[in-house]
Amino acid sequence: MANVDQPSTCLACGRALPLQHGKGRRRRYCDATCRSAGRRARVKAGLTTEARQGYVDNEGGGGPPLDEVARARDHARRAEEVLRRSVERARAAGHTWQEVGEALGISRQAAFQRFGRPVVPHPGADALPDAAERAIALLGDLVAGDWTAVRRDFDERMRAEIPAEQVATVWATVVGTIGRFERMGEPYTVLAGELTVVNVTLHCEAGEVLGRVSFHRDGSVGGLYLLPT
Repeated sequence: MANVDQPSTCLACGRALPLQHGKGRRRRYCDATCRSAGRRARVKAGLTTEARQGYVDNEGGGGPPLDEVARARDHARRAEEVLRRSVERARAAGHTWQEVGEALGISRQAAFQRFGRPVVPHPGADALPDAAERAIALLGDLVAGDWTAVRRDFDERMRAEIPAEQVATVWATVVGTIGRFERMGEPYTVLAGELTVVNVTLHCEAGEVLGRVSFHRDGSVGGLYLLPT
């Protein structure tokens, strides 16, 4: 009940609050501005949890815009780490990537690409030793727009089926969709039959794309894909 028969004042500005009758929470602030000010004061005093602090910071009036961007980035990183640990616990409990993907609202392949830990071939495996370096160099040529260099190690089938113009068109579509390239993630390598497959996440302004390069044992390129994440 919120029956308040005695005069009370706003906890933020000190102005008198109206009397209350009936059900509902007791009023402590005169308006939204004072309510936000009160929350920020509790954060500074250490009376509010970190999660609640994130809510307060995003209510508006939280400081210069770039500071808000930085705070939002930090909150997103913490949330991503919590999500990753949750996925790891689900996998340890025996849930499949299909189930994880359904819980996240994405495909099982996307869930695995985001949270999986592919097995890197051990030194004795029949994998191309410098595949990761070759993949990074090829994707670097792609980002730089050197289509001739991108196709330099294509095998005969790739050369016949994928002209330089097609490579340029595909990359232009990626940039037009998620913005300019910013950086590459760490490569990870897996074996697929006789192919050595290297996956590298390409981080762009507004999203990511998975660059996948497949190599034959002789070092020629048997596959080049840009996959949504």
